[in-house]
Amino acid sequence: MPGQGLPLRVATLLTGLLECLGFAGVLFGWASLVFVFKTEHYFEELCEPDVGPMGNVTGEADCKAQDERFSLIFTLGSFMNNFMTFPAGFIFDRFKTTVARLIAIFLYTSATLTIAFTSADSALLLFLAMPMLTVGGILFLITNLQVGNLFGKHRSTIITLYNGAFDSSSAVFLVIKLLYEQGVSLRASFIFLSVCSAWHVGRTFLLMPRGHIPYPLPPNYSYGGFCVRSLHSRTDTTEGEKNTAESDKVEMQTKEFPPAKEETVEPGRKQEHRSFWRYALSQRFACHLVWLSVIQLWHYLFIGTLNSLLTNLAGGDRALVSTYTNAFAITQFFGVLCAPWNGLLMDRLKQKYQKEAKNTGSSATTVALRSAVPSLALTSLLCLGFALCASVPILPLQYVTFILQVISRSFLYGGNAAFLTLAFPSEHFGKLFGLVMALSAIVSLLQFPIFTFIRGPLQNDPLYVNVMLVLATVLTFVHPIMVYWECRQEWGSPATA
Repeated sequence: MPGQGLPLRVATLLTGLLECLGFAGVLFGWASLVFVFKTEHYFEELCEPDVGPMGNVTGEADCKAQDERFSLIFTLGSFMNNFMTFPAGFIFDRFKTTVARLIAIFLYTSATLTIAFTSADSALLLFLAMPMLTVGGILFLITNLQVGNLFGKHRSTIITLYNGAFDSSSAVFLVIKLLYEQGVSLRASFIFLSVCSAWHVGRTFLLMPRGHIPYPLPPNYSYGGFCVRSLHSRTDTTEGEKNTAESDKVEMQTKEFPPAKEETVEPGRKQEHRSFWRYALSQRFACHLVWLSVIQLWHYLFIGTLNSLLTNLAGGDRALVSTYTNAFAITQFFGVLCAPWNGLLMDRLKQKYQKEAKNTGSSATTVALRSAVPSLALTSLLCLGFALCASVPILPLQYVTFILQVISRSFLYGGNAAFLTLAFPSEHFGKLFGLVMALSAIVSLLQFPIFTFIRGPLQNDPLYVNVMLVLATVLTFVHPIMVYWECRQEWGSPATA
């Protein structure tokens, strides 16, 4: 019954929001955790005494190698966060929700326990722990994004809300830093995160489906452990409804993305395989990949090198570095408030264009793409503003940089997921989402050689690198222009759309 299902759906929505907010994207609060690691003397043996021009040792130590080690850990973690979404997407599509979440819980718990019992002497274990932490977190996000299917026309808003919560979870490391400064050990904080895995297990079996949440949602759809208890006698009926929903979903996608005539006579499995690569090799997907990769590289480079950047701008003043690190982490928390505006924009535009489509005869695909154009352009514009501010070596200006960065990043990942759901069939969402994140991860590996190049040959002067990255950011406007042009062509020939 719809009335009986609403409390369960709201509970799923809110607990999923809490899960993404508290656990999924904690890696991106790396700057706060690096401050704690440095206080605990992690990799301090890499620091060398600074020798003055007269050969005497000054009071300051040269910790360039230490900063590079932390940057390398973040590079590896952020790479795995993206690259492993491809196999994670296949796991989610093939083995469905419960199996994917159990894998996520195992990886996340193993990572938090490893960090909890790591010390300065065993700091190399961070190379193992941080990738496991990020892969577990991205699996939490992927399995939660389908919750948007429970709320129909608000689907894009919820997807962007969850991605915003993923961004805001970076504030968790700020909380750990503040607790550390109040006397709570790093070990105690990460043991607490490990214990929270019991809550993840409970949510997996009580508030999440064992399979996928279909879209569109069929009448009387039920899921979760509570429904199994209350509707035990209707188990067979529920399973039948789920199977029907899967069929309805495929039929709907076939109407929106009709396959070529020669594909209709092929066996179902072969047709699905060919249709996936048809979308994965399309110009639309390629433009989106470039758009995501360039903007994401800016964000990863900024987050991974923030501690080093602030140390240079603050002249080595640790108190000032701590203040700006806290300010950055606090702004990250507001990503959950920024992201839904992107989804709300897309949902409102989609409803508006659907009304116009009744008169023009435009297809559902054209309507969806048209609603995504302002979001894509606005995200590129926000990143350009963030990039310009980050390129100016003035410490107080970094407060503006922090604000633009969190808005840009929350729009980026929420818009990425929403665009994929609007522009491509939902049965391939897990694979396409994983593929675009995996390929963009390869580009994100450039952050470490860029950081090394700045600290070495450029002698801490990132001007030339920043100019090149700003120019690359300008090129991301090509993506919304191409999508807009594609829509214009389909408006001109609605019969073939």
